[in-house]
Amino acid sequence: MDKRLLNERDICTKFITPAVRRAGWDEMTQIREEVRFTNGRIIVRGKLVTRGKGKRADYILYYKPNIPIAIIEAKDNNHSVGDGLQQGLEYADTLDIPFVFSSNGDGFVFHDRTGLSTEKEADIALDAFPSPAELWARY
Repeated sequence: MDKRLLNERDICTKFITPAVRRAGWDEMTQIREEVRFTNGRIIVRGKLVTRGKGKRADYILYYKPNIPIAIIEAKDNNHSVGDGLQQGLEYADTLDIPFVFSSNGDGFVFHDRTGLSTEKEADIALDAFPSPAELWARY
């Protein structure tokens, strides 16, 4: 199968979600996909009022309920692994989430916003995604 023919949603379903699940994340309680967290900016021009595009994170991972610990920003395979990192960092800044991942289905780029790791960014293989306990220990 040529990954470059798949869209972003297919990459999520076939590669990213299985990798996260294999790392021990519970799909029912710890993984939320396509999470809308803003409705978009309200734009007023005279008497016309419109709403801008809302923001949506591809994945938010929770260590425990109401404790978000990581964001994963997915891109299709025509992008590089780290192409979603800047977008993920903006979302993490808005939501105050410590860890950001970007993926195109080939692997992950990890960014630690806490500043506690020796490496701020690292490449991670698709089958080496950290478990909830590993991320919590880093936090």
